[in-house]
Amino acid sequence: MRITQILFNFIRSESFGGIFLGISTILALLVANSPLFHYYHSFFEMPFGFQINDHFIGMSIHFWINDVLMSFFFLLVGLEIKREMLFGELNSFSKAAFPAIAAVGGMVIPGIIYYGLNIGTESSHGFGIPMATDIAFALGVMLILGKRIPISLKVFLVTLAVVDDLGAIVVIALFYGGDIHLTWLIASLIVVLILIICNMRGIKLLSVYLALGVILWFFVHSSGIHATISAVVLAFCIPVKAKKGFQEFNEHIGVLVNKYQNEEIDKGSILLDHNKLEFVQEIQDSAKNTQNPLLRLEHFLQPWSAYFIMPLFAFANAGVNIQSDLNFNIDHIFLGVFLGLVVGKPIGVFLASFLCEKLGIAKRPDGISWMYILGAGMLAGIGFTMSLFVSGLAFTHEEAKELSKIAILLASLTSCIVGVIFLLLCGKAKN
Repeated sequence: MRITQILFNFIRSESFGGIFLGISTILALLVANSPLFHYYHSFFEMPFGFQINDHFIGMSIHFWINDVLMSFFFLLVGLEIKREMLFGELNSFSKAAFPAIAAVGGMVIPGIIYYGLNIGTESSHGFGIPMATDIAFALGVMLILGKRIPISLKVFLVTLAVVDDLGAIVVIALFYGGDIHLTWLIASLIVVLILIICNMRGIKLLSVYLALGVILWFFVHSSGIHATISAVVLAFCIPVKAKKGFQEFNEHIGVLVNKYQNEEIDKGSILLDHNKLEFVQEIQDSAKNTQNPLLRLEHFLQPWSAYFIMPLFAFANAGVNIQSDLNFNIDHIFLGVFLGLVVGKPIGVFLASFLCEKLGIAKRPDGISWMYILGAGMLAGIGFTMSLFVSGLAFTHEEAKELSKIAILLASLTSCIVGVIFLLLCGKAKN
C-alpha cells in the first residue's frame, strides 16, 4: 500500500509530466527506427473524419494532433499566462521585468544565431525553432533537482518560460501563418468582440466561451493565421471572477445544513433518498459557482495536457528515422538549431538579465547568483515541444523537417545534461 501511494504521488507530481514526455519521445524514436517505421508514418497520415454523400469532412490524424489537440495545449498556456499576469510573477513591473527581459534575450540571441548561419537560404525561415523553451521539461528537471537549487531560481525559470511561451505565440502568429484572407479575419475579430462582451457582461458559463472558441478556431484557421492562436485569444477572454463569493458560499452551506438537520434521517439506509440527493446536488452547484472559471478550466485541462496531449504530440512528431544517408548539410539547419538552443539560450538569458540589473531596470531576485542564472539559461535550451511545433510550421520539405527534429532532440538532451551538471556544481560550490 505504501509503495502504491508513493507511485501515485509521483505520477501526480509536476515532474512526471516531463518524464512522461521523455518516455513518449524515446518510444517514438524506437518505433521510427524499427521495421514498424512505415506503419508509424502511414498511421499518422491516415485521414480521420466522416463522409457526407461524396464529400469527406476530416483531416489526417497528424493534423488532428498538431492543430486541434494542440489548441487545447495552447489554451492551457494562455490561461497560465493570464493567471500569472493577474496574480502571479507577472502582475507587476518589478516582479516581471527581470525574468521577462531574460526571456526576450533568450529568444533573440538563438534567433540571430540561426538566421545568421542560414541567411540568404530557403531555410532561414526556421529562425523561430531555437527561440522556444519547453516549460514541462524545464520545470520537470528543476523539480527533480529539488533542494539542491534555491526556490527563487525555480520561480525565475518558470516565469521566464511563461514569457518565452508568450513570445513563441507572437512569433507563430506573425511569421508562421499562411496567406491572410481578410473576410475570415474580420469574422474572427467579430467572434473575439463577442467573447469580450460576454466577459464584460459577467457571463460565467464556460460552455458559452468554449462554443464560441470552436467557431473562432474555424474562422482563424480559414483566415491564414495558425489556428492554435485562437486558443490563446480565447484564454484571455475566459472570466476570472466566480459567480458567487466565498462568503456567500459559506452562508449558503450553513443554510442548507440547518435545513437538512431538521429533517428525519434514515440511518439504516445506504441509498440516498430524494431529499439527500437534492441536498448533495445543491452543495455541488454552489461549490461550482464559487470556483473561478479560469482556474476551473485550467485545472481540468492540466492533466489532459500533461498525460495525453503533449505525450501524444511528442510520439507523433519526434519519430525521426535516423538514416545513414540523411543529409546534415542542408544549409545550416542542424548547426543553427543546435547552437541556438545549446549556446544561444544561456548567453541570451545571461546577457539580457545582466544588462537589466546593470542598467537599473530591475533587480536580480535574492539568493540567485549569476552562475545560477547561467545554469537556468542552459535548461531554457530544452526547446522540445514548442521547437518541434515551430519546426512543423517552418519547413515544407520533409528532409529539412526531419533534420531540424534531430537537431532539436540532440540540443534539448545536451542542454538538459549540461544544465543539470552545471547547477549541481553551482550548488556544491555554494555549500
